[in-house]
Amino acid sequence: MLPDDRAALRAAAQAGVGLCTITAIEGSFSRRVGAQLAVGSDGAIIGSLADGCLERQLAAEITAARDTGRGVMRRFGAGSPLIDFRLPCGSGIDIWIDPAPDHAACADVAARLDAREQAALPLPHGGAGLAERRYIPPLRLLLFGEGPELDALATIARGAGYLVECLRSDSAQPALALGRAPQGLAADPWTAVVLLFHDHEWEQAILQWALATPAFFIGAQGGMDTRAGRLERLAAAGQGPEQLARIHSPVGVIPRAREPGVLVLSALAQIVGAYEALHPHG
Repeated sequence: MLPDDRAALRAAAQAGVGLCTITAIEGSFSRRVGAQLAVGSDGAIIGSLADGCLERQLAAEITAARDTGRGVMRRFGAGSPLIDFRLPCGSGIDIWIDPAPDHAACADVAARLDAREQAALPLPHGGAGLAERRYIPPLRLLLFGEGPELDALATIARGAGYLVECLRSDSAQPALALGRAPQGLAADPWTAVVLLFHDHEWEQAILQWALATPAFFIGAQGGMDTRAGRLERLAAAGQGPEQLARIHSPVGVIPRAREPGVLVLSALAQIVGAYEALHPHG
């Protein structure tokens, strides 16, 4: 799993760890405004903002800022007074370098994310650009179904570092029973619900449950006839057009995927794309 900004945030909850945050970007850049990197007291780097050269420069900046105990705003790339340091993309980025962030505030934000709540961390630089870093909980996938597609999607998603819960119709699981809504489960606005059934009679109760949640993505695999019948049954059960439009079917960005590996990569790409659209900093 690649490190993300939440890893830097968690590190910054510890004493002696500095935090670097991109507050503005001029031009194009490989990371977004709000991206973060932490630097430990031993120089260890947690997270990534670009290539190794920038990370090493930021570690040196944190070390220098520790001597004063005050944060500093630095411009890198275009428009920077650091003429010996240029970004290959030709862009300019402003980074708030804080050698002593509010560790308690970082810990509080991390705890709220663990509780699957949105949170924000003030950036006390007092200048232009991003004034607070806002966070959303990590992507969670709630998978229902059976067969190789379900196994492959769970494996690939976990390998990418996403939270995955998998409920199979072909094994005894108290939370899942034919014709009954899932028991003891919740789907929040950062959860994707995906149905990969060959036996489609399992779908009705699960989809009605999913449509009553704020899940940001609801997907159900199936051919043309299956999709038409599914929508008819849900409409007969009282689901209106707006709710039915929430169901992505077929799932994925590749039309008519036939191989399990292609299907799950296609599905995961669509889900991650929809989650990325929720990011508070674009």
